[in-house]
Amino acid sequence: MIKHIMATALLWLALVETCSIYAQQQTEKHTLGNLWPKVEDNYPGIRSKMAAIDASKLNEKAVKSARLPQIKAQLQNTYGSYEGSSGAFFSQPGMFNVNGSTFALEGSSAATNSFGSATIELELFSFGKLHKQNEAAEMLYNKAISEKDAYLLNLKKILSTRYIALLYNETKLNWTEKNVERLDLIRKITSGLSASGLRPAADSLLASSSYMQVLGDFDKWEGFKNASIIKLLELYGEEIFDYTSSIDRFNNPPIYNLYQRDTVSLLHPILESLDNQSEYYSLSGKVLKRESLPSINLMGGYAYRGTGINPDGTVSNAWKDGFGNTTNNYLVGIGITWNITNLRTNNLKGEALIKEAESAKLLHTQYKQAMQADLSASQAKILHQYEQLQKANQAVNQAQNAYEMYLARYKSGLITLSELLQIQLLLEQAESSHIEASLDYWTLLAYEAELTADFDFLFNNL
Repeated sequence: MIKHIMATALLWLALVETCSIYAQQQTEKHTLGNLWPKVEDNYPGIRSKMAAIDASKLNEKAVKSARLPQIKAQLQNTYGSYEGSSGAFFSQPGMFNVNGSTFALEGSSAATNSFGSATIELELFSFGKLHKQNEAAEMLYNKAISEKDAYLLNLKKILSTRYIALLYNETKLNWTEKNVERLDLIRKITSGLSASGLRPAADSLLASSSYMQVLGDFDKWEGFKNASIIKLLELYGEEIFDYTSSIDRFNNPPIYNLYQRDTVSLLHPILESLDNQSEYYSLSGKVLKRESLPSINLMGGYAYRGTGINPDGTVSNAWKDGFGNTTNNYLVGIGITWNITNLRTNNLKGEALIKEAESAKLLHTQYKQAMQADLSASQAKILHQYEQLQKANQAVNQAQNAYEMYLARYKSGLITLSELLQIQLLLEQAESSHIEASLDYWTLLAYEAELTADFDFLFNNL
């Protein structure tokens, strides 16, 4: 009894483990929906766009830091001659130098000197220039985000298109394999009938020729399928994935609710990117115009100086004496800076950027109108494409039944080989038309998903 219970328990454990493994295998099968997260995590193009967003965010912080007081400091320790003459002059724009008296000095002809200073400058009023710079930097950040969203949308379209192409080529390969099996059966039947004298030898050659032709088609679609896998792996990044669960849905797609979204949203990434681009150009133009206006600054400074020249006129060239005879000075005040020449130059550059903003805004309107027209046209096509798909499916079933009837009649010697091959060709055409209709249907859905920025139906049903 105990052995029976243990055997039953082990059997149940094995069954549970088998079911668990089977369920795991089922969940590991790849569909379009679970391919996308890995593409989003690993594709370098996406990381490039994220890096651009980080760069624009750092630029925004850098522009905002311009509001902070500008603090500068310097320290010097020099050894040199001190010969000079009285008077004042501008050594550089914004700086001037005044020499002291030229009374006679005694001792060394050169002296050591030490100097240290710190200055602070705070822009009190800039006629809104800094505010507009901050707005432009923030809009540049928003522009980078919308460009990333538009890139992701386009990448979803590329992934969907490549996945659909793979399923199409795989379906074509399976279809060709069916044709190989059918023509191989016809070839074998014809060969047997020819050997028994019921059919001419030419029939055997004709059947063999048809069989070899379809073998060549099989090689063609095998190459197309392998090429599709390579193109998909460029996005996906892994070597092995199972797409067999999507093949049946490719051939028998569900109906799509066409009117769940019949207008293009203003929040569409492409339109939003153009809108942000227009706003950025407009703000940049305003910044350039305001940069031609003056800036009013609060300034302050402190300076320490030491020299080896004593007040009594004795000069020492010792290094330590360069820290003697010190003086301390400070300076506070308000200054105004105005580059008058930039009034015309910056105004022209600003007008050019405002025209660029106007161009981007008009392009936004053009894109919206074109996308709305494409969406309406695409939805009209999808409706009739699904109807064609249903009719093509019925045609395949009818052609399949007719082929089986004619094959039975051929085996009985009631029809010729040419008649059977003609029926087989009609079956091939019906199956091929159904596959092409499926391809067109899913391709239209991918295009419609791009226009509405909504790939949920495609990701969940393929």
